[in-house]
Amino acid sequence: MLIAPLFVLLLVFFVYPLLLTVWQSVYENGFTTRPYEELLTSTLFAKVLRTTFDISFTATMVSLFVGYPVALHLSRQPPGRRVFYLMLVMLPFWTSILVKSFALTVLLGHAGIVNQILGYLSGDTLHVTMVFNRFGAIVGMINYLLPFMILSILGSLLAQDPNLARAAQVMGAGAFRIFRKITLPLSMPGVIGGVIINFTLSIGMYITPALLGGRKDMMVANLVDFYTRQTLDWPLAAAIAVVLLVISGVLVALLGRVRGGSGTMGAMA
Repeated sequence: MLIAPLFVLLLVFFVYPLLLTVWQSVYENGFTTRPYEELLTSTLFAKVLRTTFDISFTATMVSLFVGYPVALHLSRQPPGRRVFYLMLVMLPFWTSILVKSFALTVLLGHAGIVNQILGYLSGDTLHVTMVFNRFGAIVGMINYLLPFMILSILGSLLAQDPNLARAAQVMGAGAFRIFRKITLPLSMPGVIGGVIINFTLSIGMYITPALLGGRKDMMVANLVDFYTRQTLDWPLAAAIAVVLLVISGVLVALLGRVRGGSGTMGAMA
């Protein structure tokens, strides 16, 4: 009885819209498979799906290589200092993704702060295009994804027994060998969890690619918007949304199978 209101809320605002989307993808004046047949033969959808995977994979890998050293540094801090650093990591969550995307256009635009500095240092000869292309989309996505990666890896690092590293040090192992043989392997559940979480979030992103990406960097969510607002082909848009839902569901299922996955999600919470 205590969770009944929440259950009803989920049914109305989560389950029902999902079922309605699935229904729209197979019903068009009667039962039809036309939307899915078009997706199987659509070169546009194949190209957009490949672009989505490319951008998502790049953003996820960069987040991993940037986030792991940060998480490792946080894990080695005293609890009081770690709380302060975690507040800095969580700062991107305190601002709307729409506001952050517009802020990045000001920061990375042709007349933005970064290009002004580059122009000053190069005698006004160097200006780099960093927005309205794939680079801008990836940077914006990393800005959103990085805290998820850091928190996921940090959970695994904090769960490690510090006596293992001390024992290896007593046995003569150096810092790099301790990291390679103990710290990194034991943190792999957090790494794998962070990669799956970030990739799952990336493939469904809409605002950042729309504001910071270029014409050749359309992602699946932007394609759904195209079919709903431009061509008004709602069944095809619903079919694309169902495909995206299935891909995300598979990734979430993989996350659940990662050893220590529950600890990763607990650290994120």
